[in-house]
Amino acid sequence: MSGGWDYPDARLLLFAKAPVPGRVKSRLRPALGARGACVVYQQLFCHTLDTALRSRAAPVEVWAAPSAAHPWVRARSREAGAPLRVQPPGDLGERMAAALHTALADSPYAVIVGADCAGLTAGHVREAFRSLAAGDDAVFCPAHDGGYLLVGLRRVDFQVFRAVPWGTADVMRATRQRVRRLGWRIRELTPARDVDRQADVRFLRRAGVLGSPGSGGGRCDRPDQPLS
Repeated sequence: MSGGWDYPDARLLLFAKAPVPGRVKSRLRPALGARGACVVYQQLFCHTLDTALRSRAAPVEVWAAPSAAHPWVRARSREAGAPLRVQPPGDLGERMAAALHTALADSPYAVIVGADCAGLTAGHVREAFRSLAAGDDAVFCPAHDGGYLLVGLRRVDFQVFRAVPWGTADVMRATRQRVRRLGWRIRELTPARDVDRQADVRFLRRAGVLGSPGSGGGRCDRPDQPLS
């Protein structure tokens, strides 16, 4: 182990959006409002970043969209000691494929997690890297709603991400079919909870993952700070 990481040559990419009210967690906006949904997103970001760091699996990078200019994202990345990069253009699949292609140019394998995936545990992250280190070509953590919260690859084929029905219950099924057609070894981790419904938010608040409805999300270590 070098630098405290189990897999120092690999990369763990945290895919994040700028926390702008009205542009994040759109499915939560009807129940929480644009500002409330944004605060939840910030809390999810902080929790997921902490999970990535606590896993000690691989060096963490924050990949932001639409740019790396948002001061809140810049501050959180700086506090975590994580390099901040800009997501490539395109739909979600194109952005993930391009980011993984970049990471794999210098690393034997890489993993992407969504910054709002509080259902992921440090155990999920460590297991994903163990799977890739053992020779699996692709690893996923399916979500209960039919999507996935984590993807890790040893190599990139853009077919895995092309024309996937993003945002539907068919994402994992369609992706699984594409990977199997390539003849790759695939590993699926224990499914985890995504956060797209008010019931998910209530569950995470009861579990202590999210703050109360009146909490802000300004700083990862100070969730009572006002929204940036």
